[in-house]
Amino acid sequence: MTAARIKICGLTREADVDAVAAAGVDAVGFVLWPGSPRAVSPGRAARLGRRLPPWTARVGVMVGPTADEAAAAVREGGLTALQLHGVEDPAPFAGLPVPLVVVRTLDLAERGPTPAGAMLMLDAHDPARPGGTGRTIDWDRAARLAAREPLILAGGLTAGNVAEAIRLVRPWGLDVSSGVEEAPGAKSSERIAQFVAAARRAISEVLP
Repeated sequence: MTAARIKICGLTREADVDAVAAAGVDAVGFVLWPGSPRAVSPGRAARLGRRLPPWTARVGVMVGPTADEAAAAVREGGLTALQLHGVEDPAPFAGLPVPLVVVRTLDLAERGPTPAGAMLMLDAHDPARPGGTGRTIDWDRAARLAAREPLILAGGLTAGNVAEAIRLVRPWGLDVSSGVEEAPGAKSSERIAQFVAAARRAISEVLP
């Protein structure tokens, strides 16, 4: 296990899951929001997830779900964590048997600490696309938040900039999707390997 966790998000194909498994990342994300070009069904997520090592977290990415919808996704998708977009208060999801990640923009996150029972993910804002935008955020502002609480850094990360992001922000975790893709929903095994190698090298140099 690395000092900062690495998550590859938006997996849709068996070959991409196999590439991520070979890279030994800590978590993968399956997008369960139908509006995404990376969307899969909970059943598809379950089948893909069975190709992963048992220690790899299987994260379901949902946009504005109800607690019942989230519970069904966890059950049907074989998920071990949930990443919630468009959810300001995670309290209704507290009874779920998996960890929760709440995705917020910098402006929203700076209003106060993340409610107990959830971890913060910072990502770029796009009214049409909740995630996978390929846009970076202000890492100086993110660093101030990372000093306040553990967080996962997302938004425009690539093999070329992840070392600088780690050096400046010192996040608990890293989340990448478009930065390791050939096209939305189609990952590149080469880019996955390059990203993971660059991240791990920086983690070993910067983080305890």
